[in-house]
Amino acid sequence: MRQDILSLLPKADLSRRSFVSGATAIAGFALAAGPVNAQSVITTDTGGLVAGMGQVPVKGGMMPAYYAMPASGGPFPTVLVVQEIFGVHEHIKDVCRRLAKLGYMGVAPELYFRQGDPSKVTDMGTLFREIVSKVADAQVMGDLDATVDWAIAQGKADANKFAVTGFCWGGRITWLYSAHSPRVKAGVAWYGRLTGDYGATTPRHPMDVAKELKAPVLGLYGAADQGIPVASIEDMKAELKSAKVATEFVVYPDTPHAFHADYRPSFREGPAKDGWKKMQEWFKKHGV
Repeated sequence: MRQDILSLLPKADLSRRSFVSGATAIAGFALAAGPVNAQSVITTDTGGLVAGMGQVPVKGGMMPAYYAMPASGGPFPTVLVVQEIFGVHEHIKDVCRRLAKLGYMGVAPELYFRQGDPSKVTDMGTLFREIVSKVADAQVMGDLDATVDWAIAQGKADANKFAVTGFCWGGRITWLYSAHSPRVKAGVAWYGRLTGDYGATTPRHPMDVAKELKAPVLGLYGAADQGIPVASIEDMKAELKSAKVATEFVVYPDTPHAFHADYRPSFREGPAKDGWKKMQEWFKKHGV
């Protein structure tokens, strides 16, 4: 295992975890995500943190949400962490803990909770058909609004310092939510698609709401992403020229999709480390 992997997240107290069997390797992760890269898994402990599951009141029930925050102090600047397409698995929870080590409250709501449990699905086709395709953007926007309300009600979230970040599926949602919510001060979208098919659950895409952004967004993308052509990023930049808020893109050369997902073979340490640093700088620049 490479020794320099511990430098991936500045200022975070990290430890590495080795997996000794295939069954152990996928524990806590989505089966449909494929094999876990045991050489790159990073875990963040809960020392000095309060972390666990909360229940967010939303239309249709109580939505589970994982949260992590410093054990003392507050109220804290708060980051909504929007899941990958695979749901709120161990990597997404770990991102919340990494943010908490930096002084934030990180909250990752389980945005598929009405449609099903993605951790039980073993292939991408079934995951998309049975769960993801049924999750409406409007529902997600409402659930994230409810998550903000819930975090504030806990007495630990600074109501004036909310940010949003998301990965893959959540990267797309980051753009949409930054156009939806006036409470968001900054967004960081990790390799979220910018356009796509239209339907009842996805009536608009980031490129359609570019001019409506209410918060500045930083986009972190890979030039070798097979699902998000660099040409679509250039098209998005053109749409953003008339946006009322600042936006920036960082496109990493020879870098694939999901380069921050340290539990997958797609992980690229250099871009992941640089993206994490740039995310922190973006939040600070915009007052979060």
